[in-house]
Amino acid sequence: MNENFRIEDFVKERQKDPEAAGRNAMKRIAAINDMSGFGKCSLTVALPIISAMGIQCCPLPTSILSNQTGYPDFYCVDFTEHMRKYIDQWRRLDLHFDGIVSGFLGSLEQIQIVSEFIDEFRVSGTRVIVDPAMADGGRLYSTITTHMAKAMTDLVAKADTIKPNLTEACILTERRYREDMSMAELQSMAEQLSLLGPSQIVITGISSGSDLINLCYEKGQGFFEVKTPRIGGGRSGTGDIFSSILAGCAVKGVSFRESVETASRFISRSVARASELDIPLNDGVCFEEFLGDLG
Repeated sequence: MNENFRIEDFVKERQKDPEAAGRNAMKRIAAINDMSGFGKCSLTVALPIISAMGIQCCPLPTSILSNQTGYPDFYCVDFTEHMRKYIDQWRRLDLHFDGIVSGFLGSLEQIQIVSEFIDEFRVSGTRVIVDPAMADGGRLYSTITTHMAKAMTDLVAKADTIKPNLTEACILTERRYREDMSMAELQSMAEQLSLLGPSQIVITGISSGSDLINLCYEKGQGFFEVKTPRIGGGRSGTGDIFSSILAGCAVKGVSFRESVETASRFISRSVARASELDIPLNDGVCFEEFLGDLG
């Protein structure tokens, strides 16, 4: 039962619509992302991770892929034209969400649909987590236009929590990308990001020797860092795992610091296991055997 759901509300809801009352009694997260059949990322990781945290995961696909796009070729069905009708049916079912988490969005229209979804389905207590997945290594992804980057800045303003990488943080704050930014510069950028709207910022994957640092800022609480050892090269899906755990923790009322520490620790163990098994980078990380740690 949702801890914020009062018994008198439940009774009134059941009298009005018995099915809707029961339907909205469990904590629920809407996860908006693509679905890749192979190469663990996006909804393929969000579904098991959020479920393992004891929360119902409701996927809203943006596209359906045979495998993630890091492979030489793939089959893809763009789901954009279906998204509003899909959401219409959720509206008819009177679904309520304790959390909304979005990942990679492939077009200006998809960003607009997600923005409208947040406006309509966000209620008091709904936590919104946005991963502004649009760039890396100092440049925008090939499918992301400058107009989409501007629209992503507007979407970020509606979030409670965002987790850009360094490149995305620079784009959102209109700063020149440099890999050698000082900690003072990074902290200044995190504060600037918070002025856009979100109260919790994680700038992920900052390189520091043999380690990776997640620099975190929370309004009213200040800064903290979570450091993990760098293990091998970049693997598919780690950002989606991070977002899913942040979303689950937010809905469960876990502190921001503990949320980031949990996500960082889980990913580090999963990457290490994939490295031990010599799993190809595009195939993702071996997170399945650690799902019990998230309950």
